[in-house]
Amino acid sequence: MKGILVGVGVGLLALGSVWSAAVAQDGMGLAGIHDWVKIGGRTCMVDHFHDGQGSGPTKAQAQAAAQRAWEDFTAWEYGRRWGKWRNSVSKSGSCSGVRGNISCNVSSRPCTY
Repeated sequence: MKGILVGVGVGLLALGSVWSAAVAQDGMGLAGIHDWVKIGGRTCMVDHFHDGQGSGPTKAQAQAAAQRAWEDFTAWEYGRRWGKWRNSVSKSGSCSGVRGNISCNVSSRPCTY
């Protein structure tokens, strides 16, 4: 009985590894757990947003850092195809602070081509 359980466990691990490799190769990551909609030639998340935070000495640098954070996390979760800020929709953002110490937050729905 113990041998059967070990065999089943090894089989499940192998299946999980094959699925993970296929998903990573396709660049879709966990995107399949969300509903999608077509918008202007892109495939976008229907209602799922990602956020990014960043800081810098100027507003432009803080916004760029926040967008990079958004891209890094989105690409990690769904793959590089989804992790491009310029392709996302429903973008919003805000910044606060004084010159030399600005913090920004951005949010948008990931899209891919």
